[in-house]
Amino acid sequence: MEEIETLERLLEIMHAHDLDALKVTVGDRTYELVRREPGAAAVPVVSGAPAAPGLPGVPAVAPGSAKRVTAPLVGVFYRSSSPDAEPFVTVGDRVEIGDVLCVLEAMKLFNEITSDYAGVVTRIIPENGELVSLGQEMFWIEP
Repeated sequence: MEEIETLERLLEIMHAHDLDALKVTVGDRTYELVRREPGAAAVPVVSGAPAAPGLPGVPAVAPGSAKRVTAPLVGVFYRSSSPDAEPFVTVGDRVEIGDVLCVLEAMKLFNEITSDYAGVVTRIIPENGELVSLGQEMFWIEP
């Protein structure tokens, strides 16, 4: 019941301050709430809770030795710096540590996401313009 009260209080704060997203750590739990368009389901993300299963036919874990690049924040995923620019990377590209993979737009700020791994991009999971959650897989990179 305490967790429900915490979520309700966080929602009140979001509404009172007209926030689109809110991330708060309380003890060993991190609560991340994102406002959706009317009619869309809003699902709070709580770290420390079991992960949701993968989509049918899509493996939940990268195969073999692939390294997973996950979203460090909630934001809108963009493969390029502008709509008319080339993507930062495509499947099959070789990347080095520090190469820009994408940008995530959060609260009207564009955050460059760089690779922590050197290797070949084998999968790009989110669609361009898709909202990604904290910790969501975005890229698989094979050494």
